[in-house]
Amino acid sequence: MQNKSIIVALDTVTLNETSSIISELDPNKCMVKVGSVLFNAEGRAALDLVANAGFEIFFDLKFHDIPNTVKSSIESFKSFPIKFFTVHLSGGKSMLSAAKEAAELINAGCIGVSVLTSLSNEEAYTVYTRSIENTVSDMFELAKSSGGTGVVCSPLELKLAQAVIPNLIKITPGIRANQNKTDDQTRTLSAKAAITQGADFLVIGRPITEAKDIGSAFDAIYHSIYE
Repeated sequence: MQNKSIIVALDTVTLNETSSIISELDPNKCMVKVGSVLFNAEGRAALDLVANAGFEIFFDLKFHDIPNTVKSSIESFKSFPIKFFTVHLSGGKSMLSAAKEAAELINAGCIGVSVLTSLSNEEAYTVYTRSIENTVSDMFELAKSSGGTGVVCSPLELKLAQAVIPNLIKITPGIRANQNKTDDQTRTLSAKAAITQGADFLVIGRPITEAKDIGSAFDAIYHSIYE
């Protein structure tokens, strides 16, 4: 069995665009992420499309609501091949417990989102009145105590995650082939470096999906990790 630690982010807005991208990918080598952009545009038809193409799904809607609403929302996706779904850890322990119950029903992993990778340290003080590191550390502890499957965290928080939650899955966005000053992700790392530092899965979008040759771009990143 081939390694499937790359999750290709399908941040497109039409089924045609999505179909074009996944036709260049191998479901034996990667999962795909369906997030709010694609899901809000195309709804469950997007999940049907990628499922029928043989892909497991990282369903990144970042559920965040009262516990019963989160539980019922997640349970409604039972018929799809969802490997992982995301919830905001800031929703609190009761919400996370409800999400865990739903995860068991749909046979998927519940992944907690700590601090968005677009957030700078200065912004973190505005939102959380403390540093990213302190905020993330507390959220990792919450993920552990609530019985979640894993967390989404910046690649720059992987060392902290290894210390606080060594047994939980770490899913890392903000993966880039090269640093880009105009990028809206402020805390990024290369694919190889992220895996080396403890990431289990990498969410990679634009370096693959906006490449002129999607298949070649994927293969280059894949081989940079495993060869």
